[in-house]
Amino acid sequence: MITQKYKPILAIVLGGLIFGCAKKEVKPIPKIQGKKVLMIIASKNFRDEELETPMSILKTQGARVTIASSSLDTATGMLGAKATPNILITDVNVADYDAIIFVGGSGASEYWNDLTAHEIAKRAVEQNKILCAICIAPVTLANAGVLEGRKATAWSSEKDKLELKGATYTGTSVQVDGNIITANGPAAAKEFGETIVKALAAK
Repeated sequence: MITQKYKPILAIVLGGLIFGCAKKEVKPIPKIQGKKVLMIIASKNFRDEELETPMSILKTQGARVTIASSSLDTATGMLGAKATPNILITDVNVADYDAIIFVGGSGASEYWNDLTAHEIAKRAVEQNKILCAICIAPVTLANAGVLEGRKATAWSSEKDKLELKGATYTGTSVQVDGNIITANGPAAAKEFGETIVKALAAK
């Protein structure tokens, strides 16, 4: 029997053990030095956090990020952020990159039925690249035919569009199915970026 005298000491010891275990579970984000990532944004009204947050995480961990769009003009995000694309999507060579990311925002619907965007998604899958999309951008992947039979998430308004193309909509903040990573919106941008880094580090 533990006497009243020793109960506070035991509580401190157990608390320390629990805290120590909890600390060990937090793994640092791996470095991905030299990995090449392409982020595809809408020519207008991309979602600011969905570009900036993952891009910052990727660059911090050592990735080289290229921005592509349907225009080389400076694009403005829904919240006012500015981004100047490096290349046109028509000039994208999927083989040059380790990961392809379709950024969301209301403007991302311009790629839903864009054949060039569909071809990029298909080639990414064929070449075993990490293929990612966030917010409403997973619709582009669905319409390209690469989500059929896979688990995916997206902004909740697009659930039916994913399911129509054979995807299993999960509604989670971030969903990983093989080399395909999808996320449901700006609130998931940080987790999305970190998940992409971990996937690249494992390649």
